[in-house]
Amino acid sequence: MGNIIKVQKGTKDILPQEMGLWYTMEDNARRIFTNAGYGEIRTPIFEATELFARGVGDTTDIVNKEMYTFEKSERSLTLRPENTAGVVRAFIENGMHRLSAPVKLWYKGPMFRYERPQAGRQRQFHQVGVEMFGIKDATADAEVIELAVSYLKSLGLNDLEVEINSLGCPNCRENFKTELKKVLKPYFNDLCEDCQNRYEKNPLRLLDCKVDSCKAIFEKPDVKSVIYGDFICEDCAEHFNQLKSYLDALGIKYTVNKLLVRGLDYYNRTVFEIKSNNLGSQNAVCGGGRYDSLVRNLGGVDTPAIGFAMGMERLYSLLQKKEPEKLTAYVVSTNQTEALKTVKYLRDNNISTDFDFAGKKFTKQMEKASKIAKFAVILGEDEIANKTVSIKNLETSHQVTVPQAELLNNL
Repeated sequence: MGNIIKVQKGTKDILPQEMGLWYTMEDNARRIFTNAGYGEIRTPIFEATELFARGVGDTTDIVNKEMYTFEKSERSLTLRPENTAGVVRAFIENGMHRLSAPVKLWYKGPMFRYERPQAGRQRQFHQVGVEMFGIKDATADAEVIELAVSYLKSLGLNDLEVEINSLGCPNCRENFKTELKKVLKPYFNDLCEDCQNRYEKNPLRLLDCKVDSCKAIFEKPDVKSVIYGDFICEDCAEHFNQLKSYLDALGIKYTVNKLLVRGLDYYNRTVFEIKSNNLGSQNAVCGGGRYDSLVRNLGGVDTPAIGFAMGMERLYSLLQKKEPEKLTAYVVSTNQTEALKTVKYLRDNNISTDFDFAGKKFTKQMEKASKIAKFAVILGEDEIANKTVSIKNLETSHQVTVPQAELLNNL
């Protein structure tokens, strides 16, 4: 055997025995989001690199470190690291701003980021998400958060924690950035290398740092007083209070986390994360927020918007695995012609069916049937001669012989 070419680091095959849960995740998304008036959109896997530099932000780790970018015919193209920018591009290009608001869209599909692979995080990974355009009121924020919670609960993830924060409008953020930089300046040399780089380019991202020494700085009284101070303006505060009252009315428990800033530049006002404590360990399974200036920044008509995304590999890791679904029938016969005809007849009538292609001995075929099917459909010499068929329930061992014409009814 020669050198085997293996799957690339940070990617993995999704095997047939795993697909049951993937179908559940996808089917529940389609059902729940469609039921709330969201239409599915499928955007290209690669876009112009400029879309992500302008949309996600050229000061983010995604754009600086994690994108798969390549040159083709003197154009710079990038495999999508997230899907909001692509959906916004499609919203603008297809004139969706002319539709009556809200415009509600949902998506699923692969994304690509060059980062260190770890549990539930791959270099090619899948996301499911929603985007709502055209509503600036906090009712949109409440619906999007409620939709995320409903979807996660439909998958059996009930032990959820919702964290929310308001980043305020651009004016609020500039004031906050100025104060944050001022209070952190004496600690600059103690910040990690990434935070030192973020200090000038994107100081809000410092609050997202996971390094313990930086987290300790954020707990110092003078720094805390800035982080936890009231920096958002009256309008933004009113919007955030409305969101909290709507979540209370919907019975959604939440905590306000002032360190929650999300990793993308386009967020303003509401940001949120949902964490799951399923299977004993806490995992962030959903992140989202409002991005009211992104449509305008990408050349469209000024349009408020909000959305969320979930990593499907992360979800998969938290869900209870289930056995692959058994076939309904397995045709057992040493007459291959009759077996083929019966298999086609059952499949044409939407009965999941298979048979033994090699025509092995009867006992071997029954062994296989008992492992992968609910019923054995037996066509021995007597059955073929009498135009009958024997049906054996492989769970109870109960067996009946009926005319071939009554096969479907008895299955």
